[in-house]
Amino acid sequence: MKLRLISMGIAMFAVSLLNSCNHDDWFDRESKTLITDQQLWNDPKLLTSLVANYYDRLPTLHGVFNTGGMTELDDAMWSGHRDQNWRNDFQFGDDYGRYWDYGLIRDLNLSLENIAKFSTQLSDAQRKQYNAEIRFIRAFVYFEMVKRMGGVPIVTTQLIYDFSGDPTPLQVARSKEHEVYDFIYQELEEIKEDLAANNASKTRANKYAALALESRAMLYAASIAKYNNLMASPITTAGGEVGIPANMASAYYSKSLAASKEIISAPFALYTENADKGANFYDMLNKKTGREVIFAKDFATSLKVHRFAYDNIVRSLTEDNESSSTISPSLSFVESFDYLDGSKGTLHTKNTDGNYVAYSHIDAIFANKDARLYGTIIYPGSTFRGRAVSIQAGVAIWNNNKYQLHAAAQLGQQLKEELGKEYAGGLWTGFDGPLYDAQDVSNTGFYIRKFVSDAPAASTRGTSAANWWPWFRLGEIYLNATEAAFELGQVADATGYVNKLRERAGFPANSVTNLSMDIIRNERRVELAFEDHRFYDLKRWRMAHLVWDGSENDTNAVVYGLYPYRISRPGHVDDGKFIFERVRPARFRRARFFRMANYYASISQDVINKNPKIVRNPFH
Repeated sequence: MKLRLISMGIAMFAVSLLNSCNHDDWFDRESKTLITDQQLWNDPKLLTSLVANYYDRLPTLHGVFNTGGMTELDDAMWSGHRDQNWRNDFQFGDDYGRYWDYGLIRDLNLSLENIAKFSTQLSDAQRKQYNAEIRFIRAFVYFEMVKRMGGVPIVTTQLIYDFSGDPTPLQVARSKEHEVYDFIYQELEEIKEDLAANNASKTRANKYAALALESRAMLYAASIAKYNNLMASPITTAGGEVGIPANMASAYYSKSLAASKEIISAPFALYTENADKGANFYDMLNKKTGREVIFAKDFATSLKVHRFAYDNIVRSLTEDNESSSTISPSLSFVESFDYLDGSKGTLHTKNTDGNYVAYSHIDAIFANKDARLYGTIIYPGSTFRGRAVSIQAGVAIWNNNKYQLHAAAQLGQQLKEELGKEYAGGLWTGFDGPLYDAQDVSNTGFYIRKFVSDAPAASTRGTSAANWWPWFRLGEIYLNATEAAFELGQVADATGYVNKLRERAGFPANSVTNLSMDIIRNERRVELAFEDHRFYDLKRWRMAHLVWDGSENDTNAVVYGLYPYRISRPGHVDDGKFIFERVRPARFRRARFFRMANYYASISQDVINKNPKIVRNPFH
């Protein structure tokens, strides 16, 4: 009985306690683990974290240190682990470059709507800034989609199913290709001033990043309007989802040029901090100083690292037993760097009589070249991290009135008496190759320097690298201005822009006097190499099928290398000199073949099944 009374008393006390408590104080207390809408959309730290996630999801094809992607065009081949040698034996598939990310678009639209709905405690300036940053990212994503897919559905609000059984309100048709470019331009024009608060930042969208995206996107639109319509059979769809009218080209070129000019006149400058012009070009993207970079993905700021140096360090300079030397730049790319006297960059390996040219020093063949070559490529006789590389394919022995070329069985092997006592002594094959059928060593005679960090331990797994990836930099803007001005007939201005850039590379002032699109295209190749431009440049000029034509005799469709051999010819004037042999590495299996179907990637059948309004791209 006593226990029953105690139990009843406890129950009555609990009821009285509940009755005395306010409903909000008990049942609706704020969670210690969940973030409410009011908290998220009014807290600058939380919003900044959310936007940082969106920045991290910005798409690329061959960019952001995509080692494999960089070996799939004509600037390099794959020389890493054999399990990825398919990169040397592939064709561009129908889905190559496909990008259709409406999950990210939905997240961005949701954020924009929630900022408008919930961010009552933010200042007007804060609200505008976050809104503008998210719209910039959305414009960037739409640009990535349109340049790969053509016109895509423009969705700027959440698509929410009403459970009516009718999905048609969610099925948005593709916009015309030019309508997507127009949308991108309009968005950027509306938000660019709201991004000015970020102008001091290299890692958050600012006014000049918006202008840089305008500069690039409008140039792409203009090129497609012009060059697609110059094809014998323009690539189009009946509804305009693919193809831009030719009469729109001039307006797009003008918009690109206007954006470029505004950036050039802004507080940016080409990087010129190192008197050594070759080293200067390398430093420009690795030292994080100067005013050239406009907008970048900075791994150090985001407390992340990448393994680009680990994947591509020169073999003899590796700091980790497992690191690789994966990217082998091509000879055609190296020869795209002109000589400073203005002559073409073809390397002189043989005389007109067919005999080898003997060079006193292994790097003499590269003398008086565009300084960007040194800043981009590690070639025989050059250095990295203050150490000489050991690039030598073998030795050349004179026999029967010609040179016989011999390579050692092992890297770094010294020549003893294997080829005869009279030839003994000196390096036989370098520690860094090249070897034409080897793994984790150059197969072409070249290594990549650009983007490979020279920081201590950058090529180790434990440390890795933290140098940044440039989304936009002033060098590109000068080239965009050059091309747009040239296409608009403003040749003098265009020439001035390109010469400004070439002076930084060591060319004399006013080195270009007769500007052409061929010069502009080559300048883009050497200045912007491995920065995720070449694939799209050749597509927008409608030249990809001509450059990567599948021909086994085409030096762009096929990757070749250049192998240096030390002459061992006792008693002859050429003894100890070097000759060079053009070689097709055995690991490179198939010529690059770009088909008409690759100008626009195929749309997934799953997307078409869900939305019958989606029109297929041509050739798919």
